[in-house]
Amino acid sequence: MDAAGSAGALLPATVLVLLPVGDGDPEAPGLPPAEARGLDVHVVPGVSAMQAAAARLGAPLGHDFCAISLSDNLKPWMLVARRLRAAADGDFVSALYNPASKARPRTIFETFALLREMKDGVTPVVFARAIGRADERVVVTTLADADPGIVDMATLVIIGSSETRIVERGGARPWVYTPRRSLQRA
Repeated sequence: MDAAGSAGALLPATVLVLLPVGDGDPEAPGLPPAEARGLDVHVVPGVSAMQAAAARLGAPLGHDFCAISLSDNLKPWMLVARRLRAAADGDFVSALYNPASKARPRTIFETFALLREMKDGVTPVVFARAIGRADERVVVTTLADADPGIVDMATLVIIGSSETRIVERGGARPWVYTPRRSLQRA
């Protein structure tokens, strides 16, 4: 029996587990759904990192958007890259989770290299780190000027669509806005 199975076998019938706001993944860390059978599990909806960041920024997710994990721990990098290309080709706003770790510091640089080949340099980019915590930091920039070296695992990266705009607010953090109505015609 693996560690998760052993842990599941030792748990009482009802367990209260409090998890911090994370990436929106409903699975309890280390306890696969198969191991949760027979447990009285209650999932309380929370706010995903992309929703928390969007609330700080205005309306960057105002139109079609997608969320992509840059981690290649459970899937090959080629699949991640294919999804990034599809999102860029479809002109989605993209919220990028798990952008860099100590084990894979180059992933975010490869991501930006790929996106810079496919998208305009004026595309808005947001680095939203530790939203809602004391060490919160938000950087609003463009794809051409973005420094992926500032990213860590506590950072959510938002890449705008061709219609996303940065709205300056006279000394305050700028808004990032993606109109709900597409200006493009088929």
